Amino acid sequence: MARSRFNLDYSLTLNKKGMSYEIGSETLAQENLDNHNSLKYIDANRSDIRYFHADSHKLIRPTWEHSPFETSLFQMSKFSEVPEKVRKQFASMTHYSAYALNVGYNAPIRSPQKMQPATHPGHNGEDLVCCLYYLRETDRTRFEVIEDTLAVAFPSFERLDFPPVAAGILAMTWKDKNFSKPLYMNQLSEGILRFLWLITLLHSPDLTAVTLIDEPEVSLHPQLLSILTDVMSEVSEHTQLIVATHSERLVRFLSPQNVLIMDEEAGLAQMKWADTLDLNEWLEEYALDELWRMGRLVL
Repeated sequence: MARSRFNLDYSLTLNKKGMSYEIGSETLAQENLDNHNSLKYIDANRSDIRYFHADSHKLIRPTWEHSPFETSLFQMSKFSEVPEKVRKQFASMTHYSAYALNVGYNAPIRSPQKMQPATHPGHNGEDLVCCLYYLRETDRTRFEVIEDTLAVAFPSFERLDFPPVAAGILAMTWKDKNFSKPLYMNQLSEGILRFLWLITLLHSPDLTAVTLIDEPEVSLHPQLLSILTDVMSEVSEHTQLIVATHSERLVRFLSPQNVLIMDEEAGLAQMKWADTLDLNEWLEEYALDELWRMGRLVL
């Protein structure tokens, strides 16, 4: 018997209240994609709060003092399986900053690393070497996808190797067709290191349900940004990928429906999807980054 397929939909709105904010509406629903039935676990609108009660299978008001300053999802009983699953997914959210990545001469990303299981490269590249080595030994297909991506980005690239430098300590080398000897991490450019870290991160097998990356365009050539956005598009099928950028170069390789414009005024942030700005006629003659420079991507 085929298993039923479900889709979870969580929605939260915040309303400006004086110099602060208040929770407006909040809903959590589960839709059965096979029979199109929907089950609501949370249905809240300001002070009108209702939760799903497992025994009665109805929406009831909370039996405890409900705090207006916390989400209903946070306050719902942990014995409810679906809301608890959603809570855990939000709690596992991870944030990475390409801008903050240390690629200096003595940076962890350039140094030999202890050989140990690792499924992502670390926030500062401190596990990049052991992560790639671990993937080569345990998930060869994933490792080869990373090497293939590097070969597309850098046509002279051949392979990554992992020579030991001490007991339990590995270095990593970059074999390049243009050099007779392999290059060690401390010989690689800042752009190569950042791109290698980003590609490894995006292909990590244990990405959380929500992954945030800040300014991935730092030090990357526009050609690398094209490849990077392709990888991001593939990865977004497995994680909710949220990328913050100030670069029109990166936006050039995105579609309007994937670009959320944010504007801040008087402490209030407003957001709008680029495909709601009536850009169709403009896009017949201009690329999306050109419209940014022309001032067309405004709320």
